[in-house]
Amino acid sequence: MRRVIIDTDTAGDDTQAVLLACLSDRVTVEALTVVAGNVPFDREVENAKYTLDLADAADVPVYEGARQPLIKEFEHATYIHGEDGLGGDLWPDTDIESAAGFAPDEIVARCRAAPGEITLLCIGPLTNLALAYAREPDLPDLVDEVWVMGGNVNCEGNVTPAAEFNLWVDPDAARRVFDAFEVTLVDWGLCLRDAVFGPSEFGTIAAFDTELASFFESVTEKARAFNGDGDDPGWTALPDSVTAALLAYPELREAVSTYHVQVDDREGLTRGYTSVDVNGVTDGEPNTHVVEAVDSEAFRAVMYSLLRSRDPDSGIAE
Repeated sequence: MRRVIIDTDTAGDDTQAVLLACLSDRVTVEALTVVAGNVPFDREVENAKYTLDLADAADVPVYEGARQPLIKEFEHATYIHGEDGLGGDLWPDTDIESAAGFAPDEIVARCRAAPGEITLLCIGPLTNLALAYAREPDLPDLVDEVWVMGGNVNCEGNVTPAAEFNLWVDPDAARRVFDAFEVTLVDWGLCLRDAVFGPSEFGTIAAFDTELASFFESVTEKARAFNGDGDDPGWTALPDSVTAALLAYPELREAVSTYHVQVDDREGLTRGYTSVDVNGVTDGEPNTHVVEAVDSEAFRAVMYSLLRSRDPDSGIAE
């Protein structure tokens, strides 16, 4: 069983990754740490608590982290996730207290207390992890694995032509993380190929008529509308969910290669660009494991089982 800290900018698909991890018997979620990203920070914190409550995991502590990137200004993605981050209609107010302490400090403390046992599942910008590394230079040796949803490997981005949102928000943090840590990367292009739900999947999910299925439909409604056109009912990618699933279920990983990866931290046209040296033409050390193919049918089964019966593990056996 994996011991995991989830670092999240909780909105939309982040919530499904949290649900999957909390409800899988293969993962123990020890803490959630919240980072600036998708929507206003306090809304992300409430969304994290609300999602944990949905998973009957309200005892998992939520630590508040960086409220802004290391250096640069950024814009939220409310046009994708709604002003509340959950499709625009929920606006939860849980009255659950945040845990005492600053998220980067907590990441360091937990990894020091259990060296080699904690995996970091980073599904937002990497500011918290960069700050944790600044506090503990040995952190790359103290973690078990670092999983990152972010970047765009030889494909267009989703926030600019050059960049994916998570790495664009804080490219300075991302560059430091990829330079220092052995990362397993799940990028935007992979998600577009292997983790997209459209009308067929949404029809199946609607028929489940469960609390989690209704929640899924709600939090993805804004994204589907954004990706639709007129009478087209639209689609949504599930980048954070598939990252959590790939961490929990190694059998979903169909191809993984290791490359040197560097993030462009300059302001301007290529801010957040992910340079992935697939041909080995630079002298950079290959230390990033890039997931290049996913068993999309098995991933779909995991999500269906999560939303239908709150048991994502049973999807692996189907």
